[in-house]
Amino acid sequence: MINCPNKERNMEECTCTYEGCERKGICCECVHYHRKKGAIPGCFFSTEGECTFDRSIIRFVEDQEK
Repeated sequence: MINCPNKERNMEECTCTYEGCERKGICCECVHYHRKKGAIPGCFFSTEGECTFDRSIIRFVEDQEK
């Protein structure tokens, strides 16, 4: 994992509640990881949607329609 000069600042804004994530606060790594998996990072979801840990595109669309 790379060292991110913005990690501390990113952590102030990070809404991801998955504590075991090694990419937490390293936004570019998070986006890359989820994109490769065909998923969306948790910070794009509402608070309720993020807590489901379902990062699918379908779940994201449903979350945005609420």
